[in-house]
Amino acid sequence: MADSVKENKPSFFDGVKAEWNKIVWPDKEQLTKQTVAVIAVTIVLGIVIALLDTGLQYGVNLLSM
Repeated sequence: MADSVKENKPSFFDGVKAEWNKIVWPDKEQLTKQTVAVIAVTIVLGIVIALLDTGLQYGVNLLSM
């Protein structure tokens, strides 16, 4: 009885293969645009965080004087 249940159950790798076939890969132009967007947002956020850090550090130094 356990053998008949085991035969009907799909393997893990069958599920992985089925999901892998559903992936829609971006074309080169779309990939380039998304990469540039990620880099730009990362740089902008880095600048914002640096400015906030500098401002807060300046404020804390004023309070501790």
